[in-house]
Amino acid sequence: MKNSFENVVKILSVEADAIELAAGRLDQHAVEKALDILTKCKGKIIVLGVGKSGVIAQKISQTMTSTGTVAVFLHPSDALHGSLGVITKGDVVVALSNSGETDEILALIPTLKNRGIEIISIVGNVDSSLALDSDVVLDASVDKEACPLNLAPTTSTTVALSLGDALAMTLMQSKGLTERDFAENHPAGRLGKRLTIKVKNLMHESPDITAEASWLEVVKAISKYTLGAVNVVSEGTKLIGIITDGDLRRIIEKTSPENLADLTADQMMTRKPTTASPEMLAYEALKLMEDRPRQISVLPVTDEQGFCVGLLRLHDIVRSGL
Repeated sequence: MKNSFENVVKILSVEADAIELAAGRLDQHAVEKALDILTKCKGKIIVLGVGKSGVIAQKISQTMTSTGTVAVFLHPSDALHGSLGVITKGDVVVALSNSGETDEILALIPTLKNRGIEIISIVGNVDSSLALDSDVVLDASVDKEACPLNLAPTTSTTVALSLGDALAMTLMQSKGLTERDFAENHPAGRLGKRLTIKVKNLMHESPDITAEASWLEVVKAISKYTLGAVNVVSEGTKLIGIITDGDLRRIIEKTSPENLADLTADQMMTRKPTTASPEMLAYEALKLMEDRPRQISVLPVTDEQGFCVGLLRLHDIVRSGL
């Protein structure tokens, strides 16, 4: 097992060294021209690749799309059998091929040229047919594969992927993509949820009672709404307090049985409670609940005039995946 561990470390080092060598080998003019073409693209970025290069091409296209650059992976074989219609005027093609001699890609070149499509190639052989027919050539050559037999695409695909990532990240920066922009493209991810889900998306209808309600009416209201709390409102549903399950238990424990009949919501409620607004991000509401000396699990939701519009529970925020 020791030799196996050392072998894994060695292979990682080989791939890391290959990326470093590729970075030093890049031609500045070629990189700047490629980025200029991609930045000015009025259509889509079409990323091509076959086999392992196809897998890398898919990853590059997805990375570009998620970071503000519309990109589509197109398998060259599919393109030759009708899917070439995806490529239209104004698009740019990024073609990946370690050898630079991939038949399916080379077969597309005449049609791409006829349509005025600019071609950026990421190749392991800068003297290849694909490189010679490209507008820009990015050198992704490697001295050897990490494969012990120097056969399986390993180091070469790692370098191609890293180069694609570098292009995508540079494009993202040049387009000024913000954290919020990124989140909008990732609504199911944690970051996306934190920057897009609002209180109004998670809150419940406001469980209202009046300040004059008896303790028994409070009990019934909490049971009816099953939210663990009720909002205490004045006429016109303006918030004046909140009563939680915990408040209810504590006040009943402290009140003698003979005085329970006179107990009202006004005596039980927490006045001027912390509130959230409907347009507040749910993540901000979560911090309101947690970043305090004593954590709370519910928040009344009020509009700009202080009228109750809902109730938000910590449970609802947690369940949303924040």
